[in-house]
Amino acid sequence: MKPIDYKLQLLLTVFISSLLLGNLLGSKLIEIFGIVTSVGLFGYPPTFLITDIVEEVRGREVTKVFVHAGFLSLCIAVIFVFVSTGLPPSSLYPHSEAYNSVFSNSLRIILASMLAFIISQYHDLWAFNFWKQKTNGRYLWLRNNLSTIVSQLLDSIVFMFIAFYHATPEMNSISVFYMILPLWTLKVIFALLDTPFVYLGVRWLASENIDDVPCHGESREAGPVKG
Repeated sequence: MKPIDYKLQLLLTVFISSLLLGNLLGSKLIEIFGIVTSVGLFGYPPTFLITDIVEEVRGREVTKVFVHAGFLSLCIAVIFVFVSTGLPPSSLYPHSEAYNSVFSNSLRIILASMLAFIISQYHDLWAFNFWKQKTNGRYLWLRNNLSTIVSQLLDSIVFMFIAFYHATPEMNSISVFYMILPLWTLKVIFALLDTPFVYLGVRWLASENIDDVPCHGESREAGPVKG
């Protein structure tokens, strides 16, 4: 097995684990700097970090595999959740109600999460490549933040509107935007904080694999980190 294959498999494992845990654990609400949010917030920043690292080194087509694998894992998780919560419990298991309360999100919430993921990740792929071309492969920190921050905004808007718009009479568009803005602010902070890890990740993924990485100008879109 080539080292680059092992590294990609490791990144894919972290990517899918973060995505699934962000969804499965997301029912718990916490407060960060007075902003009420879900613990699932911690699961999503690593997914954007990883796709930016992979796209920088291995190109867009390889990164699409990560996005498709993540979406498929969400579909599989939804099936398992519906089956596990729908099966009648044994008389020896007294916690069925609590179990279902934790793992049973409404279909609307699940749909919102899946659509937000696929839309925001595809935008991140496009935006990262767009800014890479505009900057001639320079300023990785700028490309990472521009693509991720806007993608996180898309993720928040799509999820919040599908999940909560008119869920109650009070949930009009203004109310939903009041929920989106503080949540997006937290995501922007996380995006800015992950910049050093993008550089570390790119150097780690590209290291000791010069023979496996096409030169600049070949079919792959990646290139050396500049700026």
